Amino acid sequence: MNQNPYDDDRGNKDRSITNVKGMGTLRPAKARGGAKAQIKPNGQFLIGENMTGGYGSGANILENCTIAVEKGEIAVIVGPNGAGKSTAMRAVFGMLNLRDGSVRLDGDDITDLSPQDRVARGMAFVPQTSNIFTSLTVEENLEMGAFLRRDDIARTMSQVYDLFPILKDKRRQMAGELSGGQRQQVAVGRALMTEPQVLMLDEPTAGVSPIVMDELFDRIIEVARTGISILMVEQNARQALNIADKGFVLVQGQNRYTDTGQALLADPDVRKSFLGG
Repeated sequence: MNQNPYDDDRGNKDRSITNVKGMGTLRPAKARGGAKAQIKPNGQFLIGENMTGGYGSGANILENCTIAVEKGEIAVIVGPNGAGKSTAMRAVFGMLNLRDGSVRLDGDDITDLSPQDRVARGMAFVPQTSNIFTSLTVEENLEMGAFLRRDDIARTMSQVYDLFPILKDKRRQMAGELSGGQRQQVAVGRALMTEPQVLMLDEPTAGVSPIVMDELFDRIIEVARTGISILMVEQNARQALNIADKGFVLVQGQNRYTDTGQALLADPDVRKSFLGG
């Protein structure tokens, strides 16, 4: 497989803001327990299938919703405000009690596992807000991401710095002093310190400039190139679908459209209803 993220039509083509080494800054994702991760016959490495549920004893927010991502794939969840996008991601990560449906990772049913147990199984989740320790330095934030590991984290730290060079320059600086885009890089970098098989991002470009958004998307492409599955919620639907292998359009907690990112971008109904024409 070609390992250069610029040899396809995804992402920003301005090499000045992207790691020109392309793939190779991160080690390929590995299965826990030393076993090599395998894609199951249905092709879905992670799938939340027919998920129905809500918060506490309240009404259902998700209704028969299915979200899936394959190994090394970028899957994007888009839709209008209140569609249940972030709720679907939280359900996959175990932060929502499902009343129906299931979640499977690498063929194993993980529906009843806690979020902490899912982290131990190779899932990493970056929430939209409150996703860094502002009173710690950049490097201390990254070290916190490796709290479950018992091996040497120096190589992974170096790889994160290679992916986000600005973080190396600011590694001694308090994370709370960083710009919004730099904070997001810290949050993603900390998640990568767990050496995840699946990286889940809840609106990673919220509140950042278009240039920073392009930069973050290019980094996400690089991460996916190493074999890590990316599941992402995004309000910037057009830009997100442009880099997506697969897209899910949710409306009122239900799947309205599911297709490749490019097919959804070309669909006149999707463009008219969700992409501004």
